[in-house]
Parts: sequence; structure tokens; C-alpha cells
Amino acid sequence: MTKTTTQTLGSGGRTLDLAQQGAIIIGASLFVAVCARVTLPLPFTPVPLTLENFGVLLVGLSLGSRRGFAALLLFLAEGAAGLPVFSVAGMGGIAQLLGPTGGYLFAYPLAAGITGLIMERGATTFARAAIASIFGEIVLFAGGITWLTVYTHSFALAIRYGLYWFIFAEVIKVMWAAAIATGWQRFFKPQ
Repeated sequence: MTKTTTQTLGSGGRTLDLAQQGAIIIGASLFVAVCARVTLPLPFTPVPLTLENFGVLLVGLSLGSRRGFAALLLFLAEGAAGLPVFSVAGMGGIAQLLGPTGGYLFAYPLAAGITGLIMERGATTFARAAIASIFGEIVLFAGGITWLTVYTHSFALAIRYGLYWFIFAEVIKVMWAAAIATGWQRFFKPQ
């Protein structure tokens, strides 16, 4: 429904538009929860390898800054309430938010927001989407490494546990998120 159509329908149309936006945000939070189910625990680090970061990037790229931020904030609220949205390798609920992966989780809304903001500011190209995703990854790992430094009381351990083992996988996630988001945008672009 276009913005002009929504305005001409009056309050009923506005409610429908808000309901659609809410459904999109809820769906995006559940998409990230599904991505969290694809988990590979690594024996040498308390941080598992998951598709959550991919989901965060794709949500930010596809939905933009405001809806991406809202979807990931909802994701955190769902997890804090005890819903099984976080990776299966974790403890779940508040304990997982305060555990070794908490910094990554708390960075999700900001990462989706930054990724979406960069994507909104220009043409929908693979290069822009990849750059936006790289900035999203920087936010994710800054949050994760900072939290792990506090958690382990060692910056060196935080880097070892939360960065080195993930670089190759994150490059793949950035490329896939950028490719899917730009393909999606081009496919559904209004004529």
C-alpha cells in the first residue's frame, strides 16, 4: 500500500499500514531467530558460529534503519522474556544476554540500524550493501569484543575467543547478505 493510498483511506488505512509494519518487524525478528538455530559450537571458544549475524545484516539491508532497529530490539525483548530465539548453544533468556555472547546480542539493533541507514542513503548496489554490511559487522564485533573483554578480563582472550575464528565466515555472510538484499530490492523495485 502506498503512502498516498494510506493517506486517502483515513484512519482505517493508517491502522492497516501500522499493522503491516508491525507484521514486517515481527517477521524479521523471527527470521533472525530461525538464523540463530543454525549453530556450530566451537570447542575452543564460548562464542558459537551462527547465522544470526547474517540475519541481522539482511534485516538491516532489507528493512532500513528504523524497522531493522525495531526488529532486532524486539528480538532481544523476545529472548529476554525467555522465548527460544537465541542460539541453541546458549543458556537462553537474561542469562544469555549476560553471558559471553551478550555483547554481540546487545549490538544487534545498532548494527541493523547502521546497516539500514547506509543502505537508505544511496543507490541499491552490491557495493553499497557490502560496505553497509561491513560497517554492521564492525558494530557487532566492537560490541562483542568489548563485552568479552569485560567477561574474560583480557583483551587478548576476547580477540582470540570472539574474532579470529569468525573472520572467514563473516566475509561470506557479508557477501551473501549484500547479494540477497540487492537482488531482492531489484526484483521488487516498483516499475
